[in-house]
Amino acid sequence: MSKSKKINPAVGLELMVIFFFMMLFLVIVDQLIKRYIVFTMDYQETVPVIDNFFSLHYVRNTGSAFSFLADKEWGVKALSYVSAILGGLVVILMGVACAKKLKMLAFAFCLIASGAFGNLIDRVYHKYVIDFLRFDFGDYTFPIFNFADICAVIGTVILMLIILFGHKYFDAFWGSSSEKKKAKKAKAEAALKTSKPEESKTEEEPELVVENENEDEKESFESESDGAEDDTEERPELPGPYKVRPGIIDWHDGDDEA
Repeated sequence: MSKSKKINPAVGLELMVIFFFMMLFLVIVDQLIKRYIVFTMDYQETVPVIDNFFSLHYVRNTGSAFSFLADKEWGVKALSYVSAILGGLVVILMGVACAKKLKMLAFAFCLIASGAFGNLIDRVYHKYVIDFLRFDFGDYTFPIFNFADICAVIGTVILMLIILFGHKYFDAFWGSSSEKKKAKKAKAEAALKTSKPEESKTEEEPELVVENENEDEKESFESESDGAEDDTEERPELPGPYKVRPGIIDWHDGDDEA
């Protein structure tokens, strides 16, 4: 029998507080970096950091990460709703992971939520997302992104690695519902087992009475047969007109010949 680990609510609450403040810290860092870019750089300005490879390039992205849906008029509103819903859902999942002391999974959800809320603030306040990290590979320029995108991507990668290579670790996250189902099945089976012996007892009682009656009849029959045998043994032998010897039969009138 495998003993299930008891969940300590105090430990889960401590982890939730730690990861919540970590998420808040990452969102603040993202916003501070973006404010710095806005106040120190002009729109579409490029500041080389590593020649022909990495540079800071201030752009305004009306789409999602890596400029996805940037050319759609409805993209900002749709992505704002998606970011709000996704962020709230991920925070709930982070709380569940903290309650079960799954630190790595909670960390992944923390990073994803940080990226979602970091870009959500931009969409609500500016109606666009501030991107500034640019990588060039020869003639190809990778889509420009920001710090919140990095958090979301790293969290997603960690989550995928846990799903692919940490089956037991990930299954523990969804274990509560399956354990409840198993407990319900066990209770139902136990109820059936307790009801079956009572039914069997009620059915066996008439058979026991019949067997007792048969035994009484057998005993009375045996006692009568024993009495009959005793009567036969007590009867005296009557004299007969003949005497039987081994191998020879002699007839006589009652007197032995000399």
